[in-house]
Amino acid sequence: MFSVWQQKRRSMFVKFSAAFILVGLIPLLALSYYSVQTFTGHVERYTSNNLNQMMLYMSYNLNSVFKDYDDVSQLMYTGRYDGFYEGSNDNQSYNVNELEQINSMPIDGFLKTIIFSDSYIRTAYFVRSSDNKLFYQYKENQVFQPELLPIEEWAKSFDEKKNKIAIFPMHKESYYKNSDVNVITVGRNLIDVSGTLTSEPKVLGTLYFDVDIAVFDQFFKELSIGADDELYVLDSENNVFFSNMDIMGKKDELLQASNDDTLVLTETIPYLKGQVTALFVKKDLYEQLVTTRLAVYIAIFVSAVVLIVMGAWFSRRLAAPISSLIKQMIKVESGNLDAQVEIKGNDEMGRLGHGFNRMVERLGIFINDAYVAEIKQKQAELNALKSQIRPHYLYNTLEVIRMNAVHNDADEVGDMIISLSNQLKYVIDYGEDWVTLQQELDHLRDYFYIIQVRYENRFELRVHLSEQVDPNWPVLKLSLQPIVENAIQHGVRPKGKGTVGISVEAADGQLAITVYDDGVGMEKEQLQRLNEMLSDPSTPSGHVGIKNVHERIKTVCGSEYGLTINSRQHVGTSVHLAMPIKEGEGHD
Repeated sequence: MFSVWQQKRRSMFVKFSAAFILVGLIPLLALSYYSVQTFTGHVERYTSNNLNQMMLYMSYNLNSVFKDYDDVSQLMYTGRYDGFYEGSNDNQSYNVNELEQINSMPIDGFLKTIIFSDSYIRTAYFVRSSDNKLFYQYKENQVFQPELLPIEEWAKSFDEKKNKIAIFPMHKESYYKNSDVNVITVGRNLIDVSGTLTSEPKVLGTLYFDVDIAVFDQFFKELSIGADDELYVLDSENNVFFSNMDIMGKKDELLQASNDDTLVLTETIPYLKGQVTALFVKKDLYEQLVTTRLAVYIAIFVSAVVLIVMGAWFSRRLAAPISSLIKQMIKVESGNLDAQVEIKGNDEMGRLGHGFNRMVERLGIFINDAYVAEIKQKQAELNALKSQIRPHYLYNTLEVIRMNAVHNDADEVGDMIISLSNQLKYVIDYGEDWVTLQQELDHLRDYFYIIQVRYENRFELRVHLSEQVDPNWPVLKLSLQPIVENAIQHGVRPKGKGTVGISVEAADGQLAITVYDDGVGMEKEQLQRLNEMLSDPSTPSGHVGIKNVHERIKTVCGSEYGLTINSRQHVGTSVHLAMPIKEGEGHD
């Protein structure tokens, strides 16, 4: 069991599967973790910023509400009702105490004006200071219990600042029978400003009116307060004006910072010199985020499982045909050439199996033909010996003929035979394609000697090498003779006599050889056809020698080398050969 496990550990496919799974899992987990963290942070920041904006908006609205009720309480001084202003210079003390009027209106009528000035004001009271007489008005028919009205407690709020407004925190309307409505109460003293001002303000009475806390609902709904979330409106001394938790009193501990379970947001209410504070339960606030995060984790787990399963399946599917191929290779190693791999597809593994089967078949054919090949090799060696004998026999025969010509005083014939013999050796020799420039020129002189004898010395060969040229530089074998032969046949021979020149120079790392003649030249159309033949190898042409030389140079040296032809009719033709300079690589 241990050896099998060790063998699997060394298996390339097990390593490949492990690498495949790791390469897939590590980026998946890293990217998923980063995405979840980034998404979580983004959602939390967005939610927090959004709630901050909503808290700021709510604090502004609450401040406006308290200012509006302050304006309502000041109607005792402004006398504004139904768009009409009543002066405040009358004797207010007389009006209140004798006429029971405020701003030329009966006190009960004034209280009704207060009640109907705002839809959330439920009741209004006026306590006259001279005799503590209570005036009251209410919207709904309720049983009023005036003895339960905390007038004395409320009046204590005006002991220090008689001319300021007083706002009393949320409380039940317990002074109405069977009423469970929560309200806040706004109070303000009516100061006599019609007479002579004194150091101690003269209070004629106190106005109170109850405001239903439903006035805050429109703001709290926009904040989407949850069942477990807490909201408090506090004054400067942290007294609770309002709370959705129905908790009153002081709340000093609300100024704590946010923790892992609670998000605390606070905004100031300038009018109250207090604040609105909200405590959000993060579990409920980010409930959707938790659901999304759980979905991402499930997706990561499913993806990881699929990746592992696919890696194992892929490894097994890839390893099975290779294991079968290894088994067949073991059979072939043991000498069984009948082994064949079963091909199940046309993919890479199928082509590999097909190649293995063809290899085994060809191996069998090769073994069967091995003895025949050995016999053929011996026959080829014998034929090679025979082919070596024939050129030597030809050279020896030409040498015998030359000696007879010399013996009979036919020196010119002897020189022609030796030139022909040299050319045959140069052409038939199975050497390299590259020879020295000197060897190529020597072969050219042997060829031209026979031409001179044949045409009675009407043609002359001139060779010029510049000082930079080394005669031992290599050139392509038989690259000059076909061009010189073409110059004689098509250039100087139709003219009757002439000169063929060869100029060799070195320029820009190239060996530049120019073969020129002073023959009849070519017309423009003929020169154009010849150049087209050189540029397009598929173009048919009668100049086989020039075409072969050009193609040989381009094939061996490169496309930037080759022949260039220029000609003018009745002036002559020049052929420029360009080959690379290969110093120190001459042929011996």
